[in-house]
Amino acid sequence: MDVSHLFREMEAGTPVRVVLLSEASEDELGGISEIMGIGLSTEEMSRIRTHFISEGRDPTDVELEALGQAWSEHCCYKSSKYFMKRSFIGIKAPQTVIEGEDAGVVEFDDEHVYCVGLESHNHPSAIGPYGGSATGVGGIIRDVLCMGAQPIAVIDPLFFGPLDTPAEEVPEGINHPRFIYSGVVAGIRDYGNRIGIPTVAGMVNFHPGYTGNPLVNVGCVGIGRKENVIHSRVGGPGEVYILAGGRTGRDGIHGVTFASADLSAESEEKDRGSVQLGDPITKEPLIHSCLEANEKGLLRGMKDLGGGGLSCVSGEMALDGGAGAVIHLDRVPLKEEGLAPWEIWVSESQERMMVSVAPENVDAVLHMFRKWDVEAVVIGEVVEGKRVKALCHGRTILDLDLEFFTAGPEYCRIFESRKVDRDIPDPGIGPLPREKLEDALLSILSSPNICSKEDVFRVYDHEVRGRTVIKPYAGMPFSPGPSDAAVIKPLEDSYKGIVITADVNPYFCELDPYRGTLSAMEESVRNLVSTGAYPHSVTDCLNFGNPEKPDRLGDFERACTAIGELARHFTLPVVSGNVSLYNESEIGKVPPTPTIMMVGLIDDIRSATTPDLKEKGNIIY
Repeated sequence: MDVSHLFREMEAGTPVRVVLLSEASEDELGGISEIMGIGLSTEEMSRIRTHFISEGRDPTDVELEALGQAWSEHCCYKSSKYFMKRSFIGIKAPQTVIEGEDAGVVEFDDEHVYCVGLESHNHPSAIGPYGGSATGVGGIIRDVLCMGAQPIAVIDPLFFGPLDTPAEEVPEGINHPRFIYSGVVAGIRDYGNRIGIPTVAGMVNFHPGYTGNPLVNVGCVGIGRKENVIHSRVGGPGEVYILAGGRTGRDGIHGVTFASADLSAESEEKDRGSVQLGDPITKEPLIHSCLEANEKGLLRGMKDLGGGGLSCVSGEMALDGGAGAVIHLDRVPLKEEGLAPWEIWVSESQERMMVSVAPENVDAVLHMFRKWDVEAVVIGEVVEGKRVKALCHGRTILDLDLEFFTAGPEYCRIFESRKVDRDIPDPGIGPLPREKLEDALLSILSSPNICSKEDVFRVYDHEVRGRTVIKPYAGMPFSPGPSDAAVIKPLEDSYKGIVITADVNPYFCELDPYRGTLSAMEESVRNLVSTGAYPHSVTDCLNFGNPEKPDRLGDFERACTAIGELARHFTLPVVSGNVSLYNESEIGKVPPTPTIMMVGLIDDIRSATTPDLKEKGNIIY
């Protein structure tokens, strides 16, 4: 559909266009969304049109691009929020300090907190495995950092198609599972090892359902002092926005809209620009500089630039602080010349942090960043009124009501809970001769989901920072086995430890999403208890198919219910999390994969236990 007549220059010679929504038909509204690549439905475009008509004008392309990011499934959880709120969001527990921000903050001891988050980078890893997984690590580290905590450990649950899939069975436009597997592992290895944060635990699972859509989930834990906890919001009008870290480029544009749609045969070519480019060498001093500035009390608010870039961060920080914002796009440091204003506004270039600072502290903060050789510039200010404005060379190119901008739609879509067959047939296995038992054992041990994953975990540095007590493998030096959980000693002057584990079995969840999720939750509890820890908090990454299909959403609803039931049973707060939907390709949907990351505490790391048998004569129960 030709909708070019609905675009006109804002002013002669400017790179900003006005989009004439007021003159568009219903069909043309959908055409505008498609040609701009913003992923909004005709109904959502109609709602936007009504809003701008009430303001007596048409939107600019910058404003529509901003709304496309803010109203994406990835950013506003429009299909999943309803189910999570009624299942597990808001479970009360005395140890919770902050929930619902970039990372959960939980009490560690009288003086310290730990922060925990779990994210997905599934679609980017499908078309750019190395870059997609690397930036997944970088993103979750920034989430923990922006709460004022020092990241101390990374965990990586990974899900791939069978590595021995014949090449002719992989459809055109989809990368082979072995290519994705090697790229993802290399990306996590290189980013984590270079930034100096250990990858201490994780899991690797193979299932045919991941052939067209791998899942790359990455979690992080950090430690900080209670007085240094900072919110992802401004303190109030009069403060100054400082953008620090990497420069802004065309990488990652439309990343959140790409992540909010099914993968297709064209994604490899069409959406490659949506994959962000990580840089751990830029990130490492950015971590130090942000933490030092925060410890000195120079920052009022801090948030990382992830999905939606400046577009989402500027408005969310302001609205959460009860204020508005003015951003000057011409001040943003760029990787290259020629970026249109809307590209600067929604770019998801990595290694960037936004901080809000009182005017009297601006020079001190800029000096702090210079000391660490981190580029930082003042790009805006916090103002009265709940609106966000973007200016380019003094000209207003975006002016949005923040409550309309950031709220987004919330749907209670039709869902369909499938009937699970409870009649399990008798496999008819009787006593077997020794030879057949040996064959059966060898067959089980050779399964990709049972065999050793040392080729993955040995390439990660799990001892950097010198705080890892129990590592991914335990036992005798030349015959170790996998640990149930990782144990970290976060403080130099205390033996109290943090214990981390992750779990899900997609084969169980494929049979029964409710009981499969309960299984993931209770196995995480068992992993912690068997290490000597008591379960303390939960974060999740809910990986499912297209929520517009009732059966997919039914699986999601069942998983949410299970998480809520077991979390309440153990009084475990779900302090943070992530939802990744539209994990489908032309091959089909991924199996329901509600990845559970659980954190436990152990009073004395010297009493932590490992699963290996210690000596002859020990009794086995």
